[in-house]
Amino acid sequence: MPEPKDYTVGWICAIRTEYVAARQFLDVEHTEPPIVSPNDNNAYTLGEIGGHNVVIAVLPDGEYGISSATSVAKDMIHSFCNIRVGLMVGIGGGAPSKKHDIRLGDIVVSAPRNGKGGVFQYDFGKTIQDQGFKPTGFLNQPPTVLRTAVTLIRGQYESDGHELEGDINNILQKKKRLQKMYSRPDPSSDRLYQSQVVHSANNDSCITACGTDPAKIVQRSQRTEDEDNPAIHYGIIASGNQVMKDALVRDMLAAEEDILCFEMEAAGLMNNFPCLVIRGICDYSDSHKNKEWQGYAAMAAAAYAKDLLRRIAPNRIEAEKKIIEVLSGASKVV
Repeated sequence: MPEPKDYTVGWICAIRTEYVAARQFLDVEHTEPPIVSPNDNNAYTLGEIGGHNVVIAVLPDGEYGISSATSVAKDMIHSFCNIRVGLMVGIGGGAPSKKHDIRLGDIVVSAPRNGKGGVFQYDFGKTIQDQGFKPTGFLNQPPTVLRTAVTLIRGQYESDGHELEGDINNILQKKKRLQKMYSRPDPSSDRLYQSQVVHSANNDSCITACGTDPAKIVQRSQRTEDEDNPAIHYGIIASGNQVMKDALVRDMLAAEEDILCFEMEAAGLMNNFPCLVIRGICDYSDSHKNKEWQGYAAMAAAAYAKDLLRRIAPNRIEAEKKIIEVLSGASKVV
């Protein structure tokens, strides 16, 4: 059984659905409970993926947002002081546009763009008269070894496609009790409503409350057999402490900052837990949010994370500096 010092990859999930999905993609699960710091409030699942020893932690039940993610990451790197790289893997709300054909079940991977490190904290900044909102924080980019692996996997997917759907289906064939919650929903449930269409405050389904009038729905062609499904998108992920449920605000921020996805935890990690953020799209960051696609989206993100790790030699990650050393060095510079 590996000791805490033998784990080099930290994997953080925000909710139980993401944790369940992550656990399915371990090649081997280490069943013996780890010895952790007495002040560590996390619960961990340990295992192996592609020769890497991986630590998985999930935020406490009912806790969300930037500060909770920060606390989980800090406890993790103190108990597992040899962690070299991090992954934040789970679900997020897509920001589809004419430029980015993002659909439910797709995957968004954080990637540096336009001087931003891959994650943009959209609720941290200042408002200046006649100039609008100006972000004032800077978030680090993912570790070089992960960005290099992203370039590799992106090129291979472009040339040969991917087998993520097959990987998911293989797991669900073995774990039949997960099939109801974690299988891909019927494609007809993937409806992108026009931005001005607002879901009523009641709890009716979108079919009942909003209907299927073609005038209310953005018309999109079906993906062909030559296109990857789920599709993988690379770019800016927006992170903030509030759930994004306004399509008009979504569209405005997406246009201004070229945002692909909205979520609530990554901004709490980038400067304290250098990581790559991987999000499966479960809704469109609008008033029509529901949980129907959450399970499959979590599986898609976890499948991508595993495929990425399999393409990195363990000694490449072991050559990286420990996260705790990187943070210690940064604090001395400051």
